[in-house]
Amino acid sequence: MPPRCARTVPSPPGNRFLRALTSLLLSLSLLAARAGAASFPLPEPEDDLVGAVAVIPARPQDTLVDIARHNDVGQDAIVLANPTVDRWLPGAGTPVVLPLQFILPATPYRGVVLNLPEMRLYFYPEPAAEQRAEVITYPVSIGRMDWATPLGETRINTRDRDPSWRPPASIRAEHAAQGDPLPAVVPPGPDNPLGRYALRLAMPGYLLHGTNKPFGVGMRVSHGCIRLLPEDIEDLFERVAVGTPVRIVNQPVKAGWLDGVLYLEVHPPLEEESWQPQTLREQALAAIAVAQLGRPARLDQTALDRALAAPSGMPVAISR
Repeated sequence: MPPRCARTVPSPPGNRFLRALTSLLLSLSLLAARAGAASFPLPEPEDDLVGAVAVIPARPQDTLVDIARHNDVGQDAIVLANPTVDRWLPGAGTPVVLPLQFILPATPYRGVVLNLPEMRLYFYPEPAAEQRAEVITYPVSIGRMDWATPLGETRINTRDRDPSWRPPASIRAEHAAQGDPLPAVVPPGPDNPLGRYALRLAMPGYLLHGTNKPFGVGMRVSHGCIRLLPEDIEDLFERVAVGTPVRIVNQPVKAGWLDGVLYLEVHPPLEEESWQPQTLREQALAAIAVAQLGRPARLDQTALDRALAAPSGMPVAISR
């Protein structure tokens, strides 16, 4: 049974009416209690999407940041999905879109996969005997442009509960220059930026860890490490073992199928990529070409153009 902070959500059924009903039921369930990390059965071999987009009304006291935290969505992701909604004062009753449908990254469904532009982590646990394989996904923060999180393949090297933080000299120098000097060692406790759990990677100096500033999850605010919400790192910490493979990728555009329809999911590229719109289109066409191998689709050029012109971070149907 999944830990209390994870929720198991079925992927939408094939029939579009049933999918809409699933989205409505999901929206109602999200109003009842904190959603927590989402656990989805892996899609059928011919499909690539999991989850469902939900819409809930904002309460009088809500900000988009509150709603994002409550529903395990990153801050940038919820702002991207709601471009006309005020981040700090949505207003009571304002419909808020929860981007909880995902095209799985184009990687093997194994271990931990982190897609940097999406600022989302996917974990594929080894299924028990007679159990259907699943994917669990969490929003994350990644490194700022001047402290970029590296790409590549690595593994979980150690698991540390209540870790101490030993800030490197470069970070101590940065804080000192800002008039905020750091000690050589920050002990475990509420002021520790690593939170209560840390998963150290085989890449020296890089960790998956919690945070004492959860409002920043889903943004580029770290010094290269990957931050998770406190409840999410606790969930992931209990699930992963030392040696679990970790793959860090850069896929601002993902393409995939659901019920014979081809979808495109577009996220703003990383700032340091200096991408031009034409480059983003080339990436999209490359992802579409891979998705179409052996499965040609008649593309809707208008839908494709719209998805690239205004990235929403949510899957958009682009085939007729």
